[in-house]
Amino acid sequence: MQKRLTPKQVSQIVAEVERLSQQRQSEIEIEELQQILQELNLPDDLLDEAIMQVYRKQALDNQKKRNRWIIGGVATVVLSAGAAVFFVQQQHYSALEGISVYDSRIGFKRNDPAANVKEINRQNSPEVFYNVTLKDAPVGKQLKLGCNWLDPNRQIAHQNSWKTKTITKEVWNTHCRYQFKENDPTGKWIVQITLGDMGDKVIQGKQFVVQ
Repeated sequence: MQKRLTPKQVSQIVAEVERLSQQRQSEIEIEELQQILQELNLPDDLLDEAIMQVYRKQALDNQKKRNRWIIGGVATVVLSAGAAVFFVQQQHYSALEGISVYDSRIGFKRNDPAANVKEINRQNSPEVFYNVTLKDAPVGKQLKLGCNWLDPNRQIAHQNSWKTKTITKEVWNTHCRYQFKENDPTGKWIVQITLGDMGDKVIQGKQFVVQ
């Protein structure tokens, strides 16, 4: 123990001695407790069991408090993690909502910028491409895309689905295809490009005639 004390240490020691003194005064000896029970006409042979029950309840209360602190800490961590995930997802969906179609053409070749076919002869069973140029595509991400080929009755005659490569520029070319059959119905068809990352949301469609 240090022989010399600072004024702050002296104040702290005096306060601690006062607290211990008050605690001693508030405590009751077993003999005094037995006397109190006798005055209340209560059996003192149950005293030991009663003391043990009190200690058990105190220990249980302390354990409950510790559990609440632990649960509260875990809940805080979970909520923080959930908020971070929600923020990232919101950013992701915001980027997807900004995607639009800059240009779209129907042709007989993949990514043919000059082709813009409006009528198709089914007798030759041609393979038809729907070439699409996306605008504001999310750079550094991959997109799940699809196509719906709707016949004149607006029934889905064919569907495509694919995942793009990692997008390197905001203006991005992609395509889907369908091999027409001789028994396909004639009339006005529609091909739609969809965004699978947003529940197959239709980004744009194009109409053409099958003869």
